[in-house]
Amino acid sequence: MTKEFAVPPVVFPSGGNPSAVGSNNIQQRRVATAPFQPPRSSTSSIPFMSFDVGSAAASSSSSSLFGGPIGSSTVPGGSASFEDEEPLLDELGIHPDQIWSKTKSILNPFRSNPAVHKDSDLSGPILLYMLLCLFQLLAGKIQFGVILGWIVVSSIFLYIVFNMLAGRNGNLDLHRCTSVVGYCMLPVVILSAASLFVPQGGTFRIAVAAVFVLWATRVCTGLMVALADGGDEHRGLIAYACFLIYTLFSLLVIF
Repeated sequence: MTKEFAVPPVVFPSGGNPSAVGSNNIQQRRVATAPFQPPRSSTSSIPFMSFDVGSAAASSSSSSLFGGPIGSSTVPGGSASFEDEEPLLDELGIHPDQIWSKTKSILNPFRSNPAVHKDSDLSGPILLYMLLCLFQLLAGKIQFGVILGWIVVSSIFLYIVFNMLAGRNGNLDLHRCTSVVGYCMLPVVILSAASLFVPQGGTFRIAVAAVFVLWATRVCTGLMVALADGGDEHRGLIAYACFLIYTLFSLLVIF
């Protein structure tokens, strides 16, 4: 028993050429369309930009032909690279060699080298300040703000005293004074580290602190007199001011 299927009739165009419809469809498919543009409302004030992949590829190829690949920079007469850049510490003004040489000059209280301290900096004093605060923290004393405030006040105090004593011949600037006071904190930092292993109280602890205070006072006085003019006549008064400064810091350590 067979089934019959109803086949719809085929209708050709009036011209009688069935291939005309297919050619028209092919031509319609080949028509280039415009780049995609998102719809925007008439009330919107935000402009939209269309992106064409072909133009972006062409621009990237032209930049690679004329300007070089992306990420590379060229200068007339050569190419620039990261190897030509200065080290980061030098750009920040931190010179480890100078810090080490200045620190070594403080270690010998009888032969300090004022020549290395002519170029003043604050990176070394900040490092010593952090070490002092760290040792005080290990001793159970949180004194970050107190130590920083005393360093600032001590530098201003010694700067005023020195220039008042030197008179018109005084040429000590505040930046150099702060640098010298900060580097001469090294004996106090060593005292703070040693106090962790010395018993609390007693005359021995005070005697050890007095030795480190005299050490810092001698070095600071010698550097101040050597680096600025007009301090030779008032060495004793400058030494007294330095002695007061480092005595205060030692009192923070031993008590």
